[in-house]
Amino acid sequence: MPLDTTKLNSLGFAKPPAETRVVVAMSGGVDSSVVAAKLAEEGYDVVGVTLQLYDHGAALAKKGACCAGIDIHDARRVAEEMGFPHYVLDYENIFRDAVIDEFADSYLGGATPVPCIRCNERVKFKDLLETAKDLDADCMATGHYIQRKMGDQGPELHSAADANRDQSYFLFSTTPEQLDYLRFPLGHLPSKEATRELAQKYGLTVADKPDSQDICFVPDGNYASVIEKLRPGAAEPGEIVHADGRVLGEHRGVIHYTIGQRRGLGIGGLDEPLYVVKLDVENQRVVVGPKEMLATRTVPVREINWLGDAPFTSQAEWHVSVKVRSTRPPREAVIRPISETEAEVELLTPEEGVSPGQACVFYQTGDSRILGGGWIWRGY
Repeated sequence: MPLDTTKLNSLGFAKPPAETRVVVAMSGGVDSSVVAAKLAEEGYDVVGVTLQLYDHGAALAKKGACCAGIDIHDARRVAEEMGFPHYVLDYENIFRDAVIDEFADSYLGGATPVPCIRCNERVKFKDLLETAKDLDADCMATGHYIQRKMGDQGPELHSAADANRDQSYFLFSTTPEQLDYLRFPLGHLPSKEATRELAQKYGLTVADKPDSQDICFVPDGNYASVIEKLRPGAAEPGEIVHADGRVLGEHRGVIHYTIGQRRGLGIGGLDEPLYVVKLDVENQRVVVGPKEMLATRTVPVREINWLGDAPFTSQAEWHVSVKVRSTRPPREAVIRPISETEAEVELLTPEEGVSPGQACVFYQTGDSRILGGGWIWRGY
């Protein structure tokens, strides 16, 4: 029976799954394993690829990090169980140059970076995506919880169906060209439990594997210890200063503090609760003040990736919702473009703890569509 070319397969191609090659980015966790198994069961020509992102010996010592030795082993086992080829690519140098070095330098500059975004942007959706094309794949699939939907002007990026698992904050820098090639088979699922049920259905050994909680190269969330290893001598002590000029104590290095921090300042015995309101790297000072000093209404943003239908600079203002932290819900805001890649974002309700180095992600108000985003870039 001839193929009805008007009908598309589940990945959006007008040909049988067996003739559709898809590279699956496999971290060794349950999400990407389910994606690979699901597509293999549906009959696609699946090729699994796992990236070795940093030193294997160090990785094996850290349990629960993606891309560690045990995770490469788990990804390979899933490929064997489901009967498709699997490759491990050494991306150590690329990852160090594109992600780790900037992470360290951003912290030293008083910012609070989000390396997972840079990893998606500069490694997975750039170099790995090019590798997928070199393998003659029709598309690349990942285990991210986000949705790709077809709109009037091509593919659009939308939040995941499960708001608790949504990863749109970490994927705002996905370009239209990348979105054309990428697929996210888990984005429509109602919950993580649904993913684990699929893993059990496919008989995967990783079905009950716990989620990774930390940044993959930061053991136990201890950023400062990683920075000190990468940049010896980075943790120079200095003064903790009140915003009114009073010296309140001494700190053990600016890299140990983040904007909005209240605990662990070592300046007890004061009448008012104090928060870190500024990191003065140049003078090695941690500036503290009352909570109201954390409230920010104007946020300067640069390196903007715009995913709207009309050009970014075609309007003087865009009325949208934005997230300035991954854990916060979108809030109403107005974006005023300065150029195609820079803007000033006005938050209609001030937010606390807005920090340089974090992302500001744009959402269509009242809708699940992601309109892009950029990087918050200077102090207040």
